[in-house]
Amino acid sequence: LIQKYFSELGSELGDAPGVALGVGDDAALLNVPQGQQLVVTVDTLVAGVHFPADATPADIAHRSLRVNLSDIAAMGAEPRWFTLALTLPEAHEPWLYEFSQALAEDASTFGCALVGGDTTAGPLTISIQLLGVVPEGEALTRSGATVGDSIYVTGSLGEGAAALSLFDDADFGSSHERSCLYQRFYRPQPRLAEGIKLRGLASAALDISDGLIADLGHIAACSHVGAELRLEQLPIVPWLKALGDSATVNRWVMSGGDDYELCFTVPQKNRDQVEKLITQGELLATCIGQITEGNSVGNNVRCVDAKGNLVHVTASGYQHFG
Repeated sequence: LIQKYFSELGSELGDAPGVALGVGDDAALLNVPQGQQLVVTVDTLVAGVHFPADATPADIAHRSLRVNLSDIAAMGAEPRWFTLALTLPEAHEPWLYEFSQALAEDASTFGCALVGGDTTAGPLTISIQLLGVVPEGEALTRSGATVGDSIYVTGSLGEGAAALSLFDDADFGSSHERSCLYQRFYRPQPRLAEGIKLRGLASAALDISDGLIADLGHIAACSHVGAELRLEQLPIVPWLKALGDSATVNRWVMSGGDDYELCFTVPQKNRDQVEKLITQGELLATCIGQITEGNSVGNNVRCVDAKGNLVHVTASGYQHFG
């Protein structure tokens, strides 16, 4: 099946850079450019867990590749190659054709070539391993934040989680709002250009998949610091606030996940450069808080209102395996 439906994905980009041997052999042979480090990530998406069981093949393909691209973006890397492990209840040819065409579209758009894969029978599951490159010593990680750094986030928050309401209520929101939420869930925009711009400027970064507080907590834990979020500065599109009560919107924004925006920290010495990129329209990002001293009890992310008052937010984020 890989050969029949997906072999052309390896040639969508012509002679894909660094591919000495791609789809069709036991394994791929790849050449990593001199002075570059290899960045590897993998995500597995399961029907009924990570997307509705009745999602279209095209929607599944776009989401499956883009959530991996978001990880590459968070490292400040450029995508190059990917492998696909596809588990299907049955080899349904129209499904495979639509899925492969959508995957080819995104592979071409984002500049990555399929270099291998596998298929097997079972519940619908898509595993994509994505490989990228980044100049040696320039990768962004979770562990570099220091006290006094500013906390930023790209884009806006909450739409990814709010989109889940679409699957329970066909009349949720207006047609425009439903369309926006649908796009945010199935076609999240990987912030690849932003990640590259942040090399040498950001001290730490990751993508928001599990929820803002949970993922910022990962930066704080890995960097051995704390974090203070200023709730009034969080970027939320105005129409989202009208789709639920304050508690619901808060949950979407703080712990819902599925935003696939970048959360990153910037040392004070680099803040002017980052603000200049924002002012010039080269970086869509908002400052939402500051890195603080950590503590020993584990709750290393605190939230404050516009007056600086502590606000209790219940936001644990997505928990893998329950």
